[in-house]
Amino acid sequence: MVERQAAAIIPAAGSGTRMNASLPKQYLELGGKPILVHSVAAFHQHPEIARVIVVVPADRINSTQELLHNHQLDDKTTVIAGGLRRQDSVKAGLDELEEQTTTVLVHDGARPLVSQELISECLAQTELHGAAIAAVPVKDTLKKGGENALITATVDRQGLWQAQTPQAAKLKMLREAYSKAGELDFTDEASLLEHAGYPVKLVAGAEINIKITRPEDLALAQNLLRQNNTNQIRIGHGYDAHRFADNRKLILGGVTITHPQGLAGHSDADVVTHALCDAILGALGKGDIGQHFPDTSAEFKDIYSIKLLERVATTMTGEGYHLGNGDITIICQTPKLASYLETMAQNLAAACRTTPEQINVKATTTEKMGFTGRKEGISCHAVVVLQR
Repeated sequence: MVERQAAAIIPAAGSGTRMNASLPKQYLELGGKPILVHSVAAFHQHPEIARVIVVVPADRINSTQELLHNHQLDDKTTVIAGGLRRQDSVKAGLDELEEQTTTVLVHDGARPLVSQELISECLAQTELHGAAIAAVPVKDTLKKGGENALITATVDRQGLWQAQTPQAAKLKMLREAYSKAGELDFTDEASLLEHAGYPVKLVAGAEINIKITRPEDLALAQNLLRQNNTNQIRIGHGYDAHRFADNRKLILGGVTITHPQGLAGHSDADVVTHALCDAILGALGKGDIGQHFPDTSAEFKDIYSIKLLERVATTMTGEGYHLGNGDITIICQTPKLASYLETMAQNLAAACRTTPEQINVKATTTEKMGFTGRKEGISCHAVVVLQR
């Protein structure tokens, strides 16, 4: 039995002129991230999708690659140039796929709220029927308009469906459908398959799975995303402390601090980065930093802790979450840290694939009380909110 290997093609080469925006619509921000990032992430995190092909305007390949890298979506994603028509862009994506790919899903780059369940159902129905598309039954009465926008007929809506994406098919079927298309124009993959004589299974889509075409669509998507994320946040707290030690560099938040002593530890003893790692792991319910990077392992001896944070961030995105915000408090009597805090925030944000504005780093003393007040060491608290 041949194991199914699925790939996704996300055409996003359109200009989106109806949005009246300075950027193509797929790059406009939705919930703090570009629309395209939401669309790609849905397929990137799906366990059955082995590869994602993103098709964009030729002049946006490099910037899109950087965008996906910054959101940790580049490890199984390829960005290529699209064509003049949607079907040309999808064809370019098909040409990128290896022969071992058995199933392909095509999804609009400007349809950012697709669910994991809908992707899974399209895959399952394609396995049974060869091809499947997400669609919703038409609910409203349909009118046919004529000259001067006057109604000429009422259209019977019985049996009518409004097509969405994903649209999925066996790779060989879709390639054959393209070979039979010639110079004809088709608005979606289902039309191509129908023209080639292949039956296509309708899969119940979702009203939330909207395509962003006009400014009001973006406003609606913002509200839907806010409602959808209400119960998909996780909060985590992290704490770490290390004592001062001679002959060690003092590294906090990935920044080397000018100070006569460093901190003792198996790694670089960066209490700031360690606390943030623990906060993220705690929010995910994944234990603590010691479980993932034990101090008995030579691999982590003197390691730059920002590298550990990058691994924790990979775990976070693998679970479908991103960092909503992080709040960090460094506690020490010495040294003075005010001039270093901004650079710390930049380092931590880069490791978490977010912006420095999402990371707040501050420092305080204990008014000479306790071990930090006696200048014996440094401690740090971190609190994070993760969002899916």
